[in-house]
Amino acid sequence: MSLKRRLLVALLAFMLFGPQASAQTWPAKPLRVIVPIGAGSSVDLVARIVSEQLSEQLAQPIIVENRPGAGQTLGAAAAAKSEPDGYTLLVNSSAHTIGPALNPKAGYHPAHDFIAIASLGSTPFVLVVPPERGFKTVADLVNAAKAKPGAFNYSSPGAGSGSHLSAERFRQAAGVQATHVPFKGGVEAMTEVMAGRIDFFFVVLGPALPHIQERKLTALAVNGQHRAIALPAVPTLADAAFPEAANPTWFGLFMPARTPREIVDRLRRETTRALQTPKVRDKLTTLGVDAMPMSGDEFAAYVEKQVTADAALVQAIGLRSQ
Repeated sequence: MSLKRRLLVALLAFMLFGPQASAQTWPAKPLRVIVPIGAGSSVDLVARIVSEQLSEQLAQPIIVENRPGAGQTLGAAAAAKSEPDGYTLLVNSSAHTIGPALNPKAGYHPAHDFIAIASLGSTPFVLVVPPERGFKTVADLVNAAKAKPGAFNYSSPGAGSGSHLSAERFRQAAGVQATHVPFKGGVEAMTEVMAGRIDFFFVVLGPALPHIQERKLTALAVNGQHRAIALPAVPTLADAAFPEAANPTWFGLFMPARTPREIVDRLRRETTRALQTPKVRDKLTTLGVDAMPMSGDEFAAYVEKQVTADAALVQAIGLRSQ
């Protein structure tokens, strides 16, 4: 057989059997998880907890890579455009479904350019303020902000993040004016509140809890449907007369579209198994993350629905790309 024909046969064999063989031997090298927000954020912590367990189960290192910026769309875009070979994953929050609506130039569609692997849980945001302000209730904050229109500000880990949208929902519901001050990550956004330079912040429960317990932050409300087990004395926004401001966040694991089905199915099974291990459940509970059990298809349908709902929200509250 001539060299040319041998090469042609080899190419044909790879096209017919190469992808299947690759899927069957996956993973054969370390994986990376892109987290589109800074280290120490709730998304980052959830990603590291789940990745540590997955690494044990898959017998391969999993490297968490933080790529913050542009309302969590920079890292998500990088994941969407990566090789669909099963070695690049994305862990994102509910900001995943709103980023492209806020920024049409994000370069990806949250549902069509990704495969939704698994829901990793959900958690409420906590409305926190600097203790020196003296606010004890949501009404105290609202009344003070209304007394000085435009003088108040609020922080977030980026435009279009779950924190940003939670604050916008609250601001609209309460009828107050406040300036948005975005940061690259939740740690910076929270630190500025503790320093007294930011008036209020909607922060995910887990990272804020130690600071609330140490009285470095004052918690006024949670935006979930129920009071948080870790903060039973803190009312919900519905308790504070703003039920329309409820907006808890969720966390999810994704892979680029066109990843082989065998790899997708394997990762879904392994992720379900990881989430059911006691040490992972305990660590997520400590962060205030509750289970959000869904099948892969159910989570994919949920993401698709959220894309539509979030696009409507962007239009309704007048958000623009920043």
